[in-house]
Amino acid sequence: MTGTGNGPLAGVRVVELAGIGPGPFAAMLLADLGADVVRVDRPGGGGLAIDPAYDVTNRNKRSVLIDLKSAGGPGRVLELVERADVLIEGFRPGVAERLGVGPADCHARNPGLVYGRMTGWGQEGPLAHSAGHDIAYIAVTGALGMIGNPGEPPAVPANLVGDYAGGSLYLVIGVLAALQHARTPGGAGQVVDAAIVDGTAHLTAMIHGMVAAGGWQDRRGANLLDGGCPFYGTYETSDGQYMAVGALEQQFYDEFVRLLGIAQEAPARKDTARWGELREAVAARFKARTRAQWTEVFEGTDACVAPVLSLREAPEHPHLAARGTFTDFGGITQPAPAPRFSATPTAVTGGPARPGADTDAVAADWGVPGLTGRGA
Repeated sequence: MTGTGNGPLAGVRVVELAGIGPGPFAAMLLADLGADVVRVDRPGGGGLAIDPAYDVTNRNKRSVLIDLKSAGGPGRVLELVERADVLIEGFRPGVAERLGVGPADCHARNPGLVYGRMTGWGQEGPLAHSAGHDIAYIAVTGALGMIGNPGEPPAVPANLVGDYAGGSLYLVIGVLAALQHARTPGGAGQVVDAAIVDGTAHLTAMIHGMVAAGGWQDRRGANLLDGGCPFYGTYETSDGQYMAVGALEQQFYDEFVRLLGIAQEAPARKDTARWGELREAVAARFKARTRAQWTEVFEGTDACVAPVLSLREAPEHPHLAARGTFTDFGGITQPAPAPRFSATPTAVTGGPARPGADTDAVAADWGVPGLTGRGA
């Protein structure tokens, strides 16, 4: 891989200071879009507790080894910064500054640099210097409290809502917006403070509006979109699998109850006092057949019903397979780059970057000969 992608960000150079979680995922998104992402790994590693060959969040990138705590380490990073458009780091507030690669150090060498900072709590505030993980960030924003069944503990949605939706995606949005500003006449580089708590809170905007309007109860399992509604939820099938139902609109609901076979006995959908009865009727019907049988019944209809698939099953779904939503590269099945572009298509062109494997190539391509031989 040469580091020159064909996507819409071809020609954009990104320095990623190695970390874990949302920072690497954000850098992967930029790499998927065609940016030349150089990951600065430290000797000895420190990424996910898996073989780096399987960490697909480092795909489409290149890696150099630099010890930021060595005498020459910060200088090597700043040489890369001089030639970069974007830098991404996920240290606790103040760490990058202490290492000599903070915003002031970088902007002194490259005033047009977009400096992206990825943290859970943000750069300031009472908890800014505290440790944390996805679950704590989504807990204090109210997002976690919305997920799960009433009377049970909140359900943990892996680390998708905080780290990746509220974190990585907001960092990328901020970086791209700041990059656009930096490239306008009179524009300049700036710092993007992407905090997972901010992004996750932002994701709940519609719900806050519904609460204010009296259309959402501030408790789990009591609303249209949180499992409280019997025609928006999941149901077990006879083989212990599940089907997902999202028949919200009247015309979709009519198709749903018709195909389910309860059109004549189902209570009126707007009669919330009988939602419990409706839920029992729907559950009983789904328990009468297997997931595969119900999938065949609903496939291609407007009933808004789909099978709940596992991670291993998802790539084989006919629609996802036809679209190429997943791809195989280097023996690893993984999601293909998204979204899609008509003029600048994207693709997985390189497997996970191995720490330090691209040092010499980056030194030549970026014109930083001091990197060669891991001179930092």
